[in-house]
Amino acid sequence: MLNDIAVVQSAVSAFNNAALWAPAFLWSAILMLPLFVVVYWCGAQITERLGWTRTNILENVTVWTAGLTMVWVVLFGGNYDVLRDDLSVLPMVTAVIVFLTSLFVSSHLSRGALRKMPRWKWVVLILFMAMLALSDTHIWWGPLLQVGAFLLGGVLGCAAQGKMRPVAGIILIMQMVVVAMLMQPEFFRFGQLGNLTVVHLLTILALGIVSMAVVAIKNIPARGKISDNVYVKLKWLMRVGCALGGALFILTEAVPILLGTLGAVFVAFALSIWHQKSVSDVLADKLLAVALMMFGVITVMPVISALGILYWANVPNVKFWAESKRLL
Repeated sequence: MLNDIAVVQSAVSAFNNAALWAPAFLWSAILMLPLFVVVYWCGAQITERLGWTRTNILENVTVWTAGLTMVWVVLFGGNYDVLRDDLSVLPMVTAVIVFLTSLFVSSHLSRGALRKMPRWKWVVLILFMAMLALSDTHIWWGPLLQVGAFLLGGVLGCAAQGKMRPVAGIILIMQMVVVAMLMQPEFFRFGQLGNLTVVHLLTILALGIVSMAVVAIKNIPARGKISDNVYVKLKWLMRVGCALGGALFILTEAVPILLGTLGAVFVAFALSIWHQKSVSDVLADKLLAVALMMFGVITVMPVISALGILYWANVPNVKFWAESKRLL
Protein backbone atom coordinates (compact mmCIF):
# COMPACT_ATOMS: atom_id res chain seq x y z
CA MET A 1 0.00 0.00 0.00
CA LEU A 2 2.90 2.34 0.58
CA ASN A 3 4.74 1.79 -2.66
CA ASP A 4 5.49 4.97 -4.65
CA ILE A 5 3.16 4.26 -7.56
CA ALA A 6 0.14 3.63 -5.30
CA VAL A 7 0.79 6.83 -3.36
CA VAL A 8 1.11 8.92 -6.53
CA GLN A 9 -2.00 7.37 -8.09
CA SER A 10 -4.00 8.03 -4.91
CA ALA A 11 -2.86 11.66 -4.86
CA VAL A 12 -3.75 12.14 -8.53
CA SER A 13 -7.15 10.52 -8.01
CA ALA A 14 -7.90 12.76 -5.01
CA PHE A 15 -6.85 15.84 -6.97
CA ASN A 16 -9.07 14.92 -9.92
CA ASN A 17 -12.05 14.23 -7.67
CA ALA A 18 -11.63 17.65 -6.05
CA ALA A 19 -11.22 19.33 -9.43
CA LEU A 20 -14.54 17.89 -10.56
CA TRP A 21 -16.43 20.03 -8.08
CA ALA A 22 -14.21 22.78 -6.67
CA PRO A 23 -14.94 26.25 -8.11
CA ALA A 24 -11.27 27.07 -8.65
CA PHE A 25 -12.10 30.41 -10.28
CA LEU A 26 -13.71 31.59 -7.03
CA TRP A 27 -10.66 30.76 -4.91
CA SER A 28 -8.44 32.51 -7.46
CA ALA A 29 -10.62 35.63 -7.18
CA ILE A 30 -10.44 35.55 -3.39
CA LEU A 31 -6.65 35.32 -3.55
CA MET A 32 -6.66 38.28 -5.96
CA LEU A 33 -8.69 40.51 -3.62
CA PRO A 34 -5.61 42.41 -2.32
CA LEU A 35 -4.64 43.20 -5.92
CA PHE A 36 -8.16 44.44 -6.70
CA VAL A 37 -8.11 46.69 -3.62
CA VAL A 38 -4.78 48.19 -4.71
CA VAL A 39 -6.14 48.82 -8.22
CA TYR A 40 -9.17 50.61 -6.73
CA TRP A 41 -7.05 52.74 -4.41
CA CYS A 42 -4.58 53.64 -7.16
CA GLY A 43 -7.16 53.91 -9.95
CA ALA A 44 -6.55 57.62 -10.60
CA GLN A 45 -2.79 57.16 -10.87
CA ILE A 46 -3.13 54.11 -13.13
CA THR A 47 -5.52 55.77 -15.57
CA GLU A 48 -3.39 58.93 -15.63
CA ARG A 49 -0.29 56.87 -16.39
CA LEU A 50 -2.16 55.06 -19.19
CA GLY A 51 -3.43 58.34 -20.60
CA TRP A 52 -7.08 57.32 -20.16
CA THR A 53 -9.76 59.90 -19.39
CA ARG A 54 -13.49 59.75 -18.73
CA THR A 55 -14.11 60.40 -22.41
CA ASN A 56 -12.03 57.51 -23.76
CA ILE A 57 -11.92 54.99 -20.92
CA LEU A 58 -14.99 53.05 -22.13
CA GLU A 59 -13.45 52.45 -25.55
CA ASN A 60 -10.05 51.53 -24.11
CA VAL A 61 -11.45 49.17 -21.50
CA THR A 62 -13.73 47.34 -23.94
CA VAL A 63 -11.08 47.05 -26.67
CA TRP A 64 -8.55 45.64 -24.22
CA THR A 65 -11.15 43.24 -22.85
CA ALA A 66 -11.99 41.99 -26.36
CA GLY A 67 -8.32 41.62 -27.28
CA LEU A 68 -7.43 39.74 -24.09
CA THR A 69 -10.48 37.50 -24.56
CA MET A 70 -9.30 36.53 -28.04
CA VAL A 71 -5.83 35.69 -26.72
CA TRP A 72 -7.39 33.76 -23.83
CA VAL A 73 -9.55 31.67 -26.19
CA VAL A 74 -6.47 30.81 -28.25
CA LEU A 75 -3.98 30.09 -25.47
CA PHE A 76 -6.24 28.89 -22.66
CA GLY A 77 -8.91 27.13 -24.68
CA GLY A 78 -7.07 25.63 -27.64
CA ASN A 79 -8.34 22.09 -28.16
CA TYR A 80 -5.10 20.52 -29.46
CA ASP A 81 -6.98 17.43 -30.57
CA VAL A 82 -8.70 16.82 -27.22
CA LEU A 83 -12.35 17.45 -28.04
CA ARG A 84 -14.65 14.72 -26.77
CA ASP A 85 -15.92 13.80 -30.22
CA ASP A 86 -15.70 14.85 -33.85
CA LEU A 87 -19.31 16.04 -33.86
CA SER A 88 -18.71 18.88 -31.37
CA VAL A 89 -19.80 22.34 -32.51
CA LEU A 90 -17.37 24.00 -30.10
CA PRO A 91 -14.78 24.80 -32.84
CA MET A 92 -17.47 26.81 -34.62
CA VAL A 93 -18.34 28.61 -31.39
CA THR A 94 -14.70 29.50 -30.73
CA ALA A 95 -14.40 30.68 -34.34
CA VAL A 96 -17.39 32.98 -33.77
CA ILE A 97 -15.70 34.36 -30.65
CA VAL A 98 -12.47 34.94 -32.58
CA PHE A 99 -14.44 36.63 -35.37
CA LEU A 100 -16.35 38.91 -32.99
CA THR A 101 -13.27 39.93 -31.01
CA SER A 102 -11.26 40.54 -34.18
CA LEU A 103 -14.12 42.58 -35.66
CA PHE A 104 -14.50 44.60 -32.47
CA VAL A 105 -10.83 45.41 -32.02
CA SER A 106 -10.14 46.19 -35.68
CA SER A 107 -13.19 48.47 -35.92
CA HIS A 108 -11.61 50.68 -33.25
CA LEU A 109 -8.25 50.95 -35.03
CA SER A 110 -7.43 54.22 -36.70
CA ARG A 111 -7.32 54.45 -40.49
CA GLY A 112 -3.99 53.24 -41.83
CA ALA A 113 -2.97 51.74 -38.47
CA LEU A 114 -1.82 48.50 -40.11
CA ARG A 115 0.36 50.30 -42.65
CA LYS A 116 2.08 52.25 -39.87
CA MET A 117 2.77 49.22 -37.67
CA PRO A 118 6.46 48.63 -36.85
CA ARG A 119 8.11 45.39 -37.86
CA TRP A 120 8.03 43.83 -34.39
CA LYS A 121 4.22 44.15 -34.26
CA TRP A 122 3.96 42.33 -37.60
CA VAL A 123 6.12 39.54 -36.13
CA VAL A 124 3.82 39.33 -33.08
CA LEU A 125 0.76 39.25 -35.35
CA ILE A 126 2.21 36.42 -37.47
CA LEU A 127 3.14 34.43 -34.35
CA PHE A 128 -0.38 34.91 -32.98
CA MET A 129 -1.90 33.63 -36.23
CA ALA A 130 0.39 30.58 -36.01
CA MET A 131 -0.84 29.90 -32.47
CA LEU A 132 -4.39 30.44 -33.69
CA ALA A 133 -3.90 27.79 -36.36
CA LEU A 134 -2.43 25.33 -33.83
CA SER A 135 -5.31 25.91 -31.40
CA ASP A 136 -7.73 23.84 -33.52
CA THR A 137 -6.09 20.67 -34.79
CA HIS A 138 -8.89 18.17 -34.24
CA ILE A 139 -9.53 18.07 -38.02
CA TRP A 140 -7.72 19.31 -41.12
CA TRP A 141 -9.96 22.34 -41.65
CA GLY A 142 -9.68 23.49 -38.03
CA PRO A 143 -6.71 25.84 -38.57
CA LEU A 144 -8.34 27.29 -41.68
CA LEU A 145 -11.56 27.96 -39.75
CA GLN A 146 -9.87 29.83 -36.91
CA VAL A 147 -7.43 31.84 -39.05
CA GLY A 148 -10.16 32.61 -41.57
CA ALA A 149 -12.46 33.88 -38.78
CA PHE A 150 -9.67 36.11 -37.48
CA LEU A 151 -8.81 37.55 -40.90
CA LEU A 152 -12.46 38.04 -41.90
CA GLY A 153 -13.21 39.90 -38.68
CA GLY A 154 -10.12 42.07 -39.11
CA VAL A 155 -10.93 42.95 -42.73
CA LEU A 156 -14.58 43.78 -41.99
CA GLY A 157 -13.62 45.81 -38.93
CA CYS A 158 -11.04 47.86 -40.80
CA ALA A 159 -13.43 48.38 -43.72
CA ALA A 160 -16.31 49.47 -41.49
CA GLN A 161 -17.32 53.12 -41.68
CA GLY A 162 -17.90 53.36 -37.93
CA LYS A 163 -16.70 51.79 -34.71
CA MET A 164 -18.58 48.84 -33.24
CA ARG A 165 -20.68 50.00 -30.28
CA PRO A 166 -18.52 49.34 -27.22
CA VAL A 167 -21.23 48.35 -24.73
CA ALA A 168 -23.28 46.12 -27.04
CA GLY A 169 -20.15 44.60 -28.58
CA ILE A 170 -18.46 43.64 -25.32
CA ILE A 171 -21.70 42.29 -23.82
CA LEU A 172 -22.14 40.07 -26.89
CA ILE A 173 -18.55 38.82 -26.65
CA MET A 174 -18.85 38.05 -22.93
CA GLN A 175 -22.09 36.13 -23.39
CA MET A 176 -20.63 34.12 -26.28
CA VAL A 177 -17.69 33.12 -24.09
CA VAL A 178 -20.01 32.13 -21.24
CA VAL A 179 -22.12 30.02 -23.60
CA ALA A 180 -18.98 28.28 -24.88
CA MET A 181 -17.79 27.59 -21.32
CA LEU A 182 -21.17 26.17 -20.41
CA MET A 183 -21.23 23.93 -23.50
CA GLN A 184 -17.92 22.23 -22.70
CA PRO A 185 -16.49 23.51 -19.40
CA GLU A 186 -13.47 21.20 -19.31
CA PHE A 187 -12.29 22.70 -22.61
CA PHE A 188 -11.84 26.07 -20.86
CA ARG A 189 -10.69 24.62 -17.52
CA PHE A 190 -13.92 25.91 -16.00
CA GLY A 191 -15.06 22.49 -14.77
CA GLN A 192 -14.76 18.83 -15.67
CA LEU A 193 -17.18 16.96 -17.94
CA GLY A 194 -20.06 19.29 -17.14
CA ASN A 195 -19.93 18.64 -13.39
CA LEU A 196 -20.42 22.25 -12.33
CA THR A 197 -21.18 23.37 -8.81
CA VAL A 198 -23.97 25.71 -7.80
CA VAL A 199 -21.28 28.39 -7.45
CA HIS A 200 -20.29 27.96 -11.12
CA LEU A 201 -23.89 28.15 -12.31
CA LEU A 202 -24.95 31.05 -10.08
CA THR A 203 -21.95 33.09 -11.20
CA ILE A 204 -22.78 32.51 -14.86
CA LEU A 205 -26.42 33.40 -14.21
CA ALA A 206 -25.45 36.53 -12.27
CA LEU A 207 -23.20 37.73 -15.10
CA GLY A 208 -26.04 37.21 -17.56
CA ILE A 209 -28.51 39.12 -15.38
CA VAL A 210 -26.14 42.09 -14.97
CA SER A 211 -25.48 42.09 -18.72
CA MET A 212 -29.21 42.12 -19.51
CA ALA A 213 -29.65 45.06 -17.14
CA VAL A 214 -26.95 47.01 -19.01
CA VAL A 215 -28.54 46.27 -22.40
CA ALA A 216 -32.02 47.18 -21.14
CA ILE A 217 -30.95 50.53 -19.65
CA LYS A 218 -29.00 51.45 -22.78
CA ASN A 219 -31.80 50.58 -25.22
CA ILE A 220 -35.19 50.91 -23.47
CA PRO A 221 -36.43 54.47 -22.87
CA ALA A 222 -38.09 55.38 -19.57
CA ARG A 223 -41.63 56.52 -20.43
CA GLY A 224 -43.73 56.18 -17.27
CA LYS A 225 -46.40 54.54 -19.42
CA ILE A 226 -47.60 51.51 -17.42
CA SER A 227 -50.08 52.12 -14.63
CA ASP A 228 -49.06 51.00 -11.14
CA ASN A 229 -51.83 48.39 -10.89
CA VAL A 230 -50.93 46.69 -14.17
CA TYR A 231 -47.20 47.06 -13.54
CA VAL A 232 -47.29 45.24 -10.19
CA LYS A 233 -49.10 42.26 -11.72
CA LEU A 234 -46.78 42.08 -14.72
CA LYS A 235 -43.73 42.47 -12.54
CA TRP A 236 -44.66 39.63 -10.22
CA LEU A 237 -45.47 37.44 -13.21
CA MET A 238 -42.02 38.12 -14.68
CA ARG A 239 -40.32 37.59 -11.31
CA VAL A 240 -41.91 34.17 -10.95
CA GLY A 241 -41.00 33.26 -14.54
CA CYS A 242 -37.39 34.38 -14.08
CA ALA A 243 -37.08 32.51 -10.77
CA LEU A 244 -38.43 29.30 -12.34
CA GLY A 245 -36.08 29.70 -15.31
CA GLY A 246 -33.11 30.23 -13.00
CA ALA A 247 -34.00 27.17 -10.91
CA LEU A 248 -34.40 25.05 -14.04
CA PHE A 249 -31.02 26.24 -15.29
CA ILE A 250 -29.35 25.28 -12.00
CA LEU A 251 -30.88 21.80 -12.31
CA THR A 252 -30.09 21.20 -15.99
CA GLU A 253 -27.01 23.35 -16.83
CA ALA A 254 -28.58 23.73 -20.30
CA VAL A 255 -27.58 26.54 -22.65
CA PRO A 256 -31.10 26.99 -24.19
CA ILE A 257 -32.61 27.37 -20.72
CA LEU A 258 -29.96 29.93 -19.79
CA LEU A 259 -30.70 31.95 -22.93
CA GLY A 260 -34.45 31.72 -22.34
CA THR A 261 -34.04 32.82 -18.73
CA LEU A 262 -31.89 35.79 -19.75
CA GLY A 263 -34.52 36.73 -22.34
CA ALA A 264 -37.17 36.75 -19.60
CA VAL A 265 -34.85 38.79 -17.35
CA PHE A 266 -34.39 41.35 -20.14
CA VAL A 267 -38.18 41.68 -20.54
CA ALA A 268 -38.54 42.14 -16.77
CA PHE A 269 -35.93 44.91 -16.73
CA ALA A 270 -37.52 46.51 -19.80
CA LEU A 271 -40.89 46.64 -18.02
CA SER A 272 -39.30 48.29 -14.98
CA ILE A 273 -37.53 50.91 -17.10
CA TRP A 274 -40.57 51.63 -19.26
CA HIS A 275 -42.67 52.07 -16.11
CA GLN A 276 -40.27 54.61 -14.57
CA LYS A 277 -40.09 58.24 -15.61
CA SER A 278 -36.28 58.31 -15.64
CA VAL A 279 -33.35 55.93 -15.24
CA SER A 280 -29.78 57.13 -14.81
CA ASP A 281 -27.39 56.19 -17.63
CA VAL A 282 -24.64 56.14 -15.03
CA LEU A 283 -26.26 53.03 -13.55
CA ALA A 284 -25.64 51.20 -16.84
CA ASP A 285 -21.97 52.22 -16.71
CA LYS A 286 -21.64 50.99 -13.13
CA LEU A 287 -23.34 47.69 -14.02
CA LEU A 288 -21.04 47.30 -17.02
CA ALA A 289 -18.08 47.68 -14.67
CA VAL A 290 -19.55 44.95 -12.45
CA ALA A 291 -20.05 42.70 -15.48
CA LEU A 292 -16.40 43.17 -16.49
CA MET A 293 -15.26 42.31 -12.96
CA MET A 294 -17.39 39.15 -12.95
CA PHE A 295 -16.23 38.14 -16.42
CA GLY A 296 -12.62 38.46 -15.31
CA VAL A 297 -13.37 36.24 -12.31
CA ILE A 298 -15.13 33.54 -14.36
CA THR A 299 -12.36 33.37 -16.96
CA VAL A 300 -9.62 33.71 -14.32
CA MET A 301 -8.29 36.85 -16.02
CA PRO A 302 -7.64 39.30 -13.17
CA VAL A 303 -6.54 41.92 -15.71
CA ILE A 304 -10.11 42.20 -17.00
CA SER A 305 -11.43 42.45 -13.43
CA ALA A 306 -8.89 45.24 -12.87
CA LEU A 307 -10.16 47.00 -16.01
CA GLY A 308 -13.69 46.78 -14.59
CA ILE A 309 -12.50 48.31 -11.32
CA LEU A 310 -10.78 51.16 -13.18
CA TYR A 311 -13.96 51.80 -15.16
CA TRP A 312 -16.04 51.81 -11.97
CA ALA A 313 -13.67 54.32 -10.35
CA ASN A 314 -13.82 56.66 -13.36
CA VAL A 315 -17.61 56.67 -13.73
CA PRO A 316 -19.55 59.38 -11.81
CA ASN A 317 -21.12 58.31 -8.54
CA VAL A 318 -24.72 57.14 -8.37
CA LYS A 319 -26.93 55.63 -5.66
CA PHE A 320 -26.05 52.19 -6.96
CA TRP A 321 -28.05 49.95 -4.63
CA ALA A 322 -31.14 52.16 -4.59
CA GLU A 323 -31.16 52.53 -8.40
CA SER A 324 -30.51 48.82 -8.92
CA LYS A 325 -33.40 47.78 -6.64
CA ARG A 326 -35.77 49.86 -8.76
CA LEU A 327 -35.12 47.44 -11.64
CA LEU A 328 -35.96 44.33 -9.65
